[in-house]
Amino acid sequence: MTTPKEYNVTVETASNDARALLVEASGLSANRVAEAMTSGAVWHRNQHGIRRVRRRSVTLLPGDTLHLNYDPMVLEQTCLPATLLRDGGRWSAWDKPFGMRSQGSKWGDHTTLGRFAEHHLEPPRESFIVHRLDMAATGIMLLAHDKKAAANITGQFAARTVGKRYTATVAGKFPSREQTFDSDIDGKSALTTATRIAYDPEARRSTLEVDIHTGRKHQIRRHLAEAGFPIIGDRMYGSDEDSEDLMLRSSYIAFDDPDSGERVKIDLAREENG
Repeated sequence: MTTPKEYNVTVETASNDARALLVEASGLSANRVAEAMTSGAVWHRNQHGIRRVRRRSVTLLPGDTLHLNYDPMVLEQTCLPATLLRDGGRWSAWDKPFGMRSQGSKWGDHTTLGRFAEHHLEPPRESFIVHRLDMAATGIMLLAHDKKAAANITGQFAARTVGKRYTATVAGKFPSREQTFDSDIDGKSALTTATRIAYDPEARRSTLEVDIHTGRKHQIRRHLAEAGFPIIGDRMYGSDEDSEDLMLRSSYIAFDDPDSGERVKIDLAREENG
């Protein structure tokens, strides 16, 4: 197994061949460096800032730096394809599968929804993340395709005017009445409500409809686990022996279209149940 390594190159003379400089600095093959570039593991810093570089040809001036963050385990990761639910032009809605990431890291972004969308939307468009969904969770996720649309939708999330609903399958028999959970998460207030919509006595599992009124990290998973109803497949807050995929699904979203201002509603639970 190759240990992750970071290679940093300071450009001494003007060049337009980033790959050649990185091959020389790292000792990696040209194909390996090209793969890392395509996967978003190479960054170019100059007087204007820092950005990912995906192609061999890029204008490099003296004093610029190239950064190759090489981790074979990250580069070898794959995920299932996402499904396009709605293309709004300046935004799109997707059904994100288990294992696909919301955002990348300095080590790569090839398994993110944004990169998948950029490769599969017609016509092609740049993607901007406006909210996140756990890598292990599935369901509706929005992308913006220009900076103004991204600012608009991000603002709606910040103002808590976006409607969000989730479906979760938990261990145990959940109470029949709606339950409210309001314990703080990481020192910040958090509010979750959950309603049982089905119970399987043989498996001793309950299916819940969950609304979150704040957006804290792992909020649903933590609140339900604290209440004694861990989500099936949650090896972080439930049982580490649970081998199933996380049964948490973003099933409904409602927001205002950045262009028309009209309310957009996408309800996967209704579509999947006919």
